[in-house]
Amino acid sequence: MAELATIARPYAEALFQAASADLNAASLWIQELSEIASNAELQALAANPNFTVAQVFDLIVGVAPEASKSEQAKNLLQTVLQNRRLSVLPEIASQFQALKNAQAGFSDAVIHSAFPIDSAALNELGALLETKFKRKLNLSVVINEELIGGVRVVVGDEVLDTSVKARLEQMKAALIV
Repeated sequence: MAELATIARPYAEALFQAASADLNAASLWIQELSEIASNAELQALAANPNFTVAQVFDLIVGVAPEASKSEQAKNLLQTVLQNRRLSVLPEIASQFQALKNAQAGFSDAVIHSAFPIDSAALNELGALLETKFKRKLNLSVVINEELIGGVRVVVGDEVLDTSVKARLEQMKAALIV
């Protein structure tokens, strides 16, 4: 969703600059707000004209212990709610995390695998991926049985797909031509 990314970028960059003194604390509360804002019922409530921005703000701050401690969090939440951008909060959190990781020289890598990966194999794969992508990676594994076998690695906007499913689709495309 390019539109959400475009809307979220200025918020994430401003938050990154404003929170530069304590990025770890900001990371905690922005992730907390992101999870809360992802709730479809809350988004419907925020869009309901019968509820004011102040009521929605109070509700969110009431269930967000980390965010309720931070004036920056409250200011961001107030701004997002006033601009009717609550649904953008998860993307703001994602872009903020990417900026934080880039400053530390890291990137998030999501490894999609058909089967669980044990820690030894994950460490070995991580070392290979860091060499391939030329940066340190924060690895997370997602099980996706549709891949049949192999892995699909997503690092930012880069994708390395060595799954059986991708290879079968490549063979199918070659045979159809």
